[in-house]
Amino acid sequence: MAVKVNRGDMAAENSAREAWRLFGIMSEFVEATERLEHLRPAVSLFGSARLKPEDPYYKQAEVIARKLSDAGFSVISGGGPGVMEAANRGAFHGKSAAVGLNIELPREQRSNAFQNVALYFKHFFARKYMFVKFACAYVVMPGGFGTLDELTEALTLIQTRKTPRMPIILVGGTFWKGLLDWLRTELEGAQLINPGDVDLMQVIDDPDAIVETIFKFYEAKGFAPTSSDREGLQYL
Repeated sequence: MAVKVNRGDMAAENSAREAWRLFGIMSEFVEATERLEHLRPAVSLFGSARLKPEDPYYKQAEVIARKLSDAGFSVISGGGPGVMEAANRGAFHGKSAAVGLNIELPREQRSNAFQNVALYFKHFFARKYMFVKFACAYVVMPGGFGTLDELTEALTLIQTRKTPRMPIILVGGTFWKGLLDWLRTELEGAQLINPGDVDLMQVIDDPDAIVETIFKFYEAKGFAPTSSDREGLQYL
């Protein structure tokens, strides 16, 4: 005997489920905004979850984060292992807050123990918004697809003026050289991006120079977001 499906009941159930999902997303936005608002200025530091503590890039990320923290910057990472752990570890032992934006994933992600402020997300885009909303600079270590996703999103938002321009610093000149050459040859060469778009990024390996570059960028305007900056972020 065929089972009769009540499409009206199914639609109502799906609608209710979607409404609860939206409420869950909203709650992530509200909680994160309330907990991070007072931690500015902050720097978002990205990189591979797979690098071990003995890896030179892990150690370099830890030093960079410590220097940023001692200079007065909260350091925001993804809260997991690898470079994220190195970033939180360095900031945790410095003078400013170590922030972890943790995400629930089936593999790789586990929370590290070096977080003064730990937030937990189920939804990638709510988490990614917080990396953008509270950062005054991006420091990008070597990494995989996730790191490239975060880097290219930052570039897109700045290129399209959805967020104000800010320093995007790549660490690891040898690692990034091939990508930068390809961007100039293939994308800029074919006029798929504007001349100078690649220059939104700069390669700096020295930790002290990274801190100095961020301070120099904000010498004139200061770190506090302007009213136009705040308004623009509402339309990401």
